[in-house]
Amino acid sequence: MSSRTVPRCRAANAKAESGTAGETRPPRIDDPQSVAPQDARRLTAVFFRRLQELEEGTADYQYARNTLIELSLPLVGFVAKRFQDRDDQYEDIRQVGTIGLIKAIDRFDLSREVEFSTFAIPYIAGEIKRFFRDTTWAVHVPRRLQEQRIALARATDRLEARLGRAPTTQELAEAMEVSAGEVTEAVIASNAYSTHSLNLSSEDEGEAKEVNTLLGRLGRWDPALEKVENLNSLKPLLAELEERDRRILEMHFGEELTQQQIGDVLGLSQMHVSRLLRRCLGELRAGLTQG
Repeated sequence: MSSRTVPRCRAANAKAESGTAGETRPPRIDDPQSVAPQDARRLTAVFFRRLQELEEGTADYQYARNTLIELSLPLVGFVAKRFQDRDDQYEDIRQVGTIGLIKAIDRFDLSREVEFSTFAIPYIAGEIKRFFRDTTWAVHVPRRLQEQRIALARATDRLEARLGRAPTTQELAEAMEVSAGEVTEAVIASNAYSTHSLNLSSEDEGEAKEVNTLLGRLGRWDPALEKVENLNSLKPLLAELEERDRRILEMHFGEELTQQQIGDVLGLSQMHVSRLLRRCLGELRAGLTQG
């Protein structure tokens, strides 16, 4: 314990014990994070008792709650050390862990007669694990499948160690107590955990540049091809229409005339042309869908 911390903590404890009988007054602490761990545990209990006495939303309540958060921040650092291999995300881990700490403070009940650290650590760890579960997947999949993937990996490791070979789908299903279909679903979902860029070059340097990537090897949907197929399917259906019907379709879609203009050319009313168009299009649509 530093010489700077001892006087502050002693003064804090003295203030905490002062006041009217039966009332616990929280101390004023200039730098909560500098308080020694053993003093922090005693002060945490004092502040939790005070929170129960104060009205939520008041300045005193906010001070007590904020001080509790700062006193307990070392717990976040303790849990975050478990994830030291993720250096690039360490700051995010601490922030997420602090959210778990705040949730634990808001839900802690002194009547449980359990140390706050024992209560808070699962909250902090759970929030960090939820962060990894929700953000490290390259493609979003339902949470059920994310959890199934973890269970699948554990079952695979256990069975490989016991059998000395890769387990079958049925063996995995029995170990996980699920159906073979659910195992297959989990395997497929695992493919979404990481992805590769479509512009990633292949190892074959002899190929043309435009095909030397995954994107260059993928087939693409050509909308013009569908148009050609539809036209070829329409040809025999158009041939079955009457001459006047084919002429109306040609003027409407080919020459882009209005129904009134078509009626003027053929000596028909606009309403009559509209009915003829609907009938022709209905017959063509039915012919295409039935084919």
